Amino acid sequence: MRRLARLFLGLSIAAALAAGGVVYWGYTLFVEPGPMKGGATVVIPKGAGLKKVASVLAMAGVIERPAVFVWGVRFSGGGRAIKAGEYAFADGVSQQQVLARLIEGKTLLRRLTVPEGLTVHEVLKLVDAADGLSPRRTPPPAEGRVLPETYSYRLGNSRDAVVERMTAAMRDLLAELWAGRAADLPFDRPMEAVILASIVEKETSRSAERARIAGVFINRLRKGMRLQSDPTVVYGLTDGRGPLGRSLTRRDLETDHPYNTYKIKGLPPEPICNPGRASLEAVLHPMVTDALYFVADGTGGHVFAKTLAEHNRNVARWRRLRKGKK
Repeated sequence: MRRLARLFLGLSIAAALAAGGVVYWGYTLFVEPGPMKGGATVVIPKGAGLKKVASVLAMAGVIERPAVFVWGVRFSGGGRAIKAGEYAFADGVSQQQVLARLIEGKTLLRRLTVPEGLTVHEVLKLVDAADGLSPRRTPPPAEGRVLPETYSYRLGNSRDAVVERMTAAMRDLLAELWAGRAADLPFDRPMEAVILASIVEKETSRSAERARIAGVFINRLRKGMRLQSDPTVVYGLTDGRGPLGRSLTRRDLETDHPYNTYKIKGLPPEPICNPGRASLEAVLHPMVTDALYFVADGTGGHVFAKTLAEHNRNVARWRRLRKGKK
């Protein structure tokens, strides 16, 4: 009996040592750097079981032994805390680090950039083309209500929600800037500032010119002069759906529509694009200038004039330059 007891005890110790060795081996594999090289993006599906999660990770090369990952998750009790979504994993990430990332739910952020000066139609084309967003269902916002900016989103987010963030950002920024506006501006509604800022945005891409061009338009509004801005005419002809694709003609400038500032006095009824922060600031803090006119200078900027005679000379010079380029 004593021999049998000693044999049983020896076998038990051996089994315990072997089991301990297996546990130690599994733990080592769970915490040591993994096989990932070159990084990977992995989508964990909603409702996926633990074995499915391990399989997805192994197929992407993030982990090497799915069984070890399953064991490690069950041992740690974190299986139910794993969150679905899109994850980015770096080289050599351990299975333990992978599990921590999945429990934390730190999914990958994607980015969508809306440049200044796009119309709502053009912005929504960018949103609809963005990968990983659910379909858009709500009506488009009105012109000028979207703030040009870079927006982050996650796989599966709603396009409607992204657009709402864009419009909320514009509302918040406009409220902030309107509260600190300069005194004695020739308009009294925030949306009028957006309308004028949208014209400034389309007139120049040079940051140094925005406040000066805003000052010219402010002067013209105060004097009751027509703004005579080509971009407003283009918007009226295209309905904001894209570039005109040709130069404006005299007939275009004589066309009757609410956006033709060669024909109407004051501001058009709505913005002609979505202006950025810089153009809004320029309109709300315009440069003090005595200029009433400006025209392209052939270098991407503009030349300014106080009188119509001076402006006409600048226009003639610009036409000669344009003719020479052709």
